[in-house]
Amino acid sequence: MQCITMDGIVLSHNEQVKELCNAGAKWIQLRMKMAKPEEVEAVAVEVLPICSDHDTLLVINDHLDVAIKTEAGGVHLGKEDTDWKTARSLAGPDMVIGGTVNTLRDARAALACECLDYVGVGPYHFTETKKNLSPVLDKNSFSEIMEFLGELPKVVIGGVIPEDLPSIATLDADGVAISSGLFANGSVNENFNAYLQSWPGGS
Repeated sequence: MQCITMDGIVLSHNEQVKELCNAGAKWIQLRMKMAKPEEVEAVAVEVLPICSDHDTLLVINDHLDVAIKTEAGGVHLGKEDTDWKTARSLAGPDMVIGGTVNTLRDARAALACECLDYVGVGPYHFTETKKNLSPVLDKNSFSEIMEFLGELPKVVIGGVIPEDLPSIATLDADGVAISSGLFANGSVNENFNAYLQSWPGGS
């Protein structure tokens, strides 16, 4: 399960990462859409040791330069960010690089670049955590995209709630990426465990 920090809530991004690590998260994406690169860098520098102490991978959203400079474990790049092949050439072979897939055309590009470690496929539901949201995918579109992507690891994104996880697992998904659902009602640990327990097999 990928856990994504979010803007506009009581907890700062630093606090969100700490809460998620304490809950047991092993993959956190630092997503600061409203921040300048230097602000993202400052938070990354602070939370990377915390993630390291918990054996948690920290992925930086959007900002390849920040990920490289801070030696974060990975970067997630949307379609308007650094080109995936360029990112791989700059980041080297060891950094985890993920991309966003909203359409079959995106899926083709993701496979053709031969340099992504995983993709986030969605949106599954409407979500307010992302501006300019792509159209919500129906089940047939999801199935087509997931089948086309084959062995490339794929996580489902977009307004996912715990009750969705059994159905998502049938889509040949390797996991889910969650943001707002983790911070609902201010109980990160409880929410994290609800998602964990809802995934078939409990992991």
